[in-house]
Amino acid sequence: MTGAEILDSRYAWMRLAVALAIATVGNVGLWAFVTVMPDVQAEFDVARGTASLPYTATMVGFALGNLVIGRIVDRWGITTALIGAALLIGGAKGAAAFSPSLAVLAALQLAVGFGTAASFGPLIADVSLWFLKRRGIAVAIAASGNYLAGTVWPTLLGGVLAEHGWRGVYLALAAVCIGLMIPLAVLLRRRLPLEASAHSDAISAGRQQAAGISPRTLMLMLGAAGIGCCVAMAMPQVHVVSLCADLGYGPAVGGRMLSAMLLAGLISRLVFGLVADRLGGARTLLLGSALQCVALFLYLPAGGLVSLYAVSVVFGLAQGGIVPSYALVVREYMPSAEAGRRVGFVLMITILGMALGGWMSGWIFDVTGSYQMAFVNGIAFNFVNIAIMSLILWRTRPGRPVAAAA
Repeated sequence: MTGAEILDSRYAWMRLAVALAIATVGNVGLWAFVTVMPDVQAEFDVARGTASLPYTATMVGFALGNLVIGRIVDRWGITTALIGAALLIGGAKGAAAFSPSLAVLAALQLAVGFGTAASFGPLIADVSLWFLKRRGIAVAIAASGNYLAGTVWPTLLGGVLAEHGWRGVYLALAAVCIGLMIPLAVLLRRRLPLEASAHSDAISAGRQQAAGISPRTLMLMLGAAGIGCCVAMAMPQVHVVSLCADLGYGPAVGGRMLSAMLLAGLISRLVFGLVADRLGGARTLLLGSALQCVALFLYLPAGGLVSLYAVSVVFGLAQGGIVPSYALVVREYMPSAEAGRRVGFVLMITILGMALGGWMSGWIFDVTGSYQMAFVNGIAFNFVNIAIMSLILWRTRPGRPVAAAA
């Protein structure tokens, strides 16, 4: 197949399966530190906010990687980007296992985050090129590798952590990333036929012109919305393990709770992908953001083990479809040749929101001695996202007079 018929084809679904496997391995860099953070805090004897800095460094690197590697994918393809990323992750993880200080660990986590980005935004952008009718569910499946990694790896690494400590965990992950990611990346060498990209671009161009909103304005609005939702999202995802440790349940219970949350998020991500094929990216994003806000409110009275498990599952089910929807909105209104950098930019901003939220929640805990105000802070940021996405939907509603798009 060399034309538009390759879109949504059997080959496209095969690429998606390979991409999901790569994402499941490549995204482990995001969740490894969350799992070992209590051990790292104890070893280096620092405050909770300070102990969160390597996570923040990871997310900063992850954000920059989505932007830079997205441009690399647009020019040289996804295989080149993934091979380079695997080598970077493996090398940085291996070196981090011998970190003499928290500062060195944070610097190496920056590199880990940068390499990990190849398995998120750039990979999602590549998958989106090969689908049209089923783009929503395809993007959701590719993005699910992020949560699948968070579901599988904390549980798998629990034994290694107990027996060999967090440094042993990092050495094991260095070998896994290099050994699995590179062979899988080679399977994605084929590039999208020009006829297929032209067909998809014609549809996106018509939608963008009808909306009357420029790509630059849309990207800025999506970026601001992304900060709002992801500061809120970071509170439970980053600190649930530490919250459980503070309440006396222990980090192992927190790790299982995080896995349950992310498993629910994985299910949610797939369901929202099907919804997006009917409602479109913007409506799906707003729906997920509203449900996430409700779940954050439910955390405020929760404190028992059963209630925390229940609310964490509800939170996962609520927010799983939010981040993939940003990529869908970009692809619905922007050309395929810019997919890597456009998706990369928007996801970079959302990731910076996660980094900010991870640090901010730890800082609020240090100031107040509790996570209650951190949840309130997340709810406030979530309302910002809801307001912006409502504005975007109003600007792009059917029947609105068309404005000139820059």
